Amino acid sequence: MTRKQVDVAAGVLLRPDGSYLLGQRAADTVYAGYWEFPGGKVEPGENPAQALIRELDEELGIRVTRLRPWLCREHLYEHAHVRLHFHEVVAWEGELDDKVHTALAWVQPDGPTCEPMLPANGPILKALRLPRMMGITHAASVGADAQLAALDAALARGLRLVQLREAALDPEQRAHFAREALARVRACNGLLVINGDPGLARQLGADGVHLSARELAETAKRPDFEWVGASCHTRAELERCAGLGLDYALLGSVQPTATHPGQPALGWPAFTVLAEGLPMPVFALGGLGESDMERARDAGAHGIAAIRGAW
Repeated sequence: MTRKQVDVAAGVLLRPDGSYLLGQRAADTVYAGYWEFPGGKVEPGENPAQALIRELDEELGIRVTRLRPWLCREHLYEHAHVRLHFHEVVAWEGELDDKVHTALAWVQPDGPTCEPMLPANGPILKALRLPRMMGITHAASVGADAQLAALDAALARGLRLVQLREAALDPEQRAHFAREALARVRACNGLLVINGDPGLARQLGADGVHLSARELAETAKRPDFEWVGASCHTRAELERCAGLGLDYALLGSVQPTATHPGQPALGWPAFTVLAEGLPMPVFALGGLGESDMERARDAGAHGIAAIRGAW
């Protein structure tokens, strides 16, 4: 059976409190009663951003003033092969005046969602649960006590995603440090993934694992954890992440770093090209801090991952 190809622009309208907008499909539509992100079909002569601006005007009566590229996912429905171009919509003018949905709802990423959701949107809801800032530990360089103190301070500032990257610690030290770090992150309802040690991640009940580029190349199937990500430097590595169904990728280095002196930096234009059109969130990595967040997201990044810049 040959399905028609349809490009759809979908908008993730975001409020300052982090909530996003969902609409319930009307009774006279396909998948009536299901919830979706607002948007619609890309018409001839339009790019997805232009289509979304038009659709949100027609559907919701708002004029988009700022949007960002985010994810691109494909889904096979019975009636069509749909390619969904998701954009974050962060600023608009006018009050919502819904013209096509049965109902609208603002939903918090970590709260209950609306059911049933359109089948293509499950991974999008999970991606929205992923915090925007990832702190990468370096206890082997600064000392375990100093890193835990820095972790406490960062969690107090709102950090909720931590990658434990401590290959230089011996196994006993690494296990002790990981146990202490996980307890702190869990107390704040955050997520902790462990780099390069799936055995330790299982032993401690960590939220997931993070793969190096070498481990990514050697991995035949997605590891069995709730959250799995990988470090990438090329488009091929990013596409391998997508093929394995990973939840996120790190891409860098965007700027020169002390960790890799002399290594050429990507810069933001190259980052945008490499990260474009992928189905999973991509974090910008390398010489960045929280002050770079807006620039990163405008370039198509989900957020920022940092070693020194996070602490």
